[in-house]
Amino acid sequence: MDSNKMNDPLIYRRILLTVDEDDNTSSERAFRYATTLARDYRVPLGIVSVMESEDINIFDSLTPSKIQAKRRQVEQVVQGYVDLAEAGGVKTVEPLVYEGGDVDDVILEQVIPDFKPDLLVTGADTEFAHSKIAGAIGPRLARKAPISVIVVR
Repeated sequence: MDSNKMNDPLIYRRILLTVDEDDNTSSERAFRYATTLARDYRVPLGIVSVMESEDINIFDSLTPSKIQAKRRQVEQVVQGYVDLAEAGGVKTVEPLVYEGGDVDDVILEQVIPDFKPDLLVTGADTEFAHSKIAGAIGPRLARKAPISVIVVR
């Protein structure tokens, strides 16, 4: 064990926060943690939400105005978190809204490669209604992600 290396601080340079518009409790807790880190470390914070295809029923999916309304709703949720982060002292905050299938797949295959974070902060989901796979998204991301993950309870 290299004692010099063990004394070097571990500092994250880019933080990605996942928020779920359907689960305010876990999103708010993760938000508080991620914004504290981003503000204190003075690093960029990306705030992402994924509009899942399961969130739109088959009939609404055939109506472009319904899809557009859902997209705007997700964008507004993310922007609300961005505004709060900036008001809380985070200097660089980037809103990210993605669409697609399963949330964890979209985050792992699209968001992480695009944003290039070295830390992912996610809530320990308190609601599972919109997940195809039973169980919380946070622990699944922690198992699969190529970067450090903090699941906030």
